[in-house]
Amino acid sequence: MADLDQLRRIATQVRRDIIRQTHFAASGHPGGSLGCADFFTALYFEVLQRRHGQFVMDGKGEDLFFLSNGHISPVWYSVLARSGYFPLEELSTFRKINSRLQGHPATHEGLPGIRVASGSLGQGLSVAIGAALSKRLNGDDHLVYCLTGDGELQEGQIWEAALFAAHKKVDHLILTVDWNGVQIDGRNDDVVSLGDLPAKWKAFGWEVLQMNGNDMQDVLRGLAAAKERTGAGKPVVILMKTQMGFPIDFMMGTHKWHGVAPNAEQTENALSQLEETLGDYPYVENYQTN
Repeated sequence: MADLDQLRRIATQVRRDIIRQTHFAASGHPGGSLGCADFFTALYFEVLQRRHGQFVMDGKGEDLFFLSNGHISPVWYSVLARSGYFPLEELSTFRKINSRLQGHPATHEGLPGIRVASGSLGQGLSVAIGAALSKRLNGDDHLVYCLTGDGELQEGQIWEAALFAAHKKVDHLILTVDWNGVQIDGRNDDVVSLGDLPAKWKAFGWEVLQMNGNDMQDVLRGLAAAKERTGAGKPVVILMKTQMGFPIDFMMGTHKWHGVAPNAEQTENALSQLEETLGDYPYVENYQTN
């Protein structure tokens, strides 16, 4: 079990990984990845009950996590590598030809930790509900976690799934929404307003919590509170307030870093704002996967 300072150090290194992955690939989505680094770190290093040292696709007897907004794959890949799912140096293959680390998570190459391809927005919650129902049928009381973006809530499938989960009392499911207020084309309120999200989820029959996703202590509090509310007949949603690009000063407060990779100068600037805490992965020019 990691302490608070250790988790913060891991999250800082994860953010370094995000910057370096997207820079080396000259593509990717750093903004949302940076904003969610504390959440992913807390989830994989503290919260998830999971098998250590092995990956079993069916996930029986362990908690499961599904990433719906798959474009923030850099943060997931970093945490998966640093928590032992695959070699750290493989991060240098992000978005390369024949890499297992595709721009959006995929299952074709068998990357440990990935149970479903994602990135087609709106689908992840439905998958998570299916996995939760499977656990119910199998008598497995472990939890299923899912992350979506807030712009993703403009997809109708999300609300169909939300209705279904409440109707079926899928109460061992915890959905987190990255509520950063922006999407690829600008502010959510300028594209399609999401309205009163807490009231909306409550009206759909969900237990609703909020937390600050850029504060590790509050992330741990929020996830613990969500877990305490499982098993009570309602699915649980956490509305997680974050800033896209956090904490890089020139990336925060704008949607422009949703899907733009930093150049060499910007990478150096960003890394200077993130102290190296665990050691960077090596950049392998000609890395080949088996």
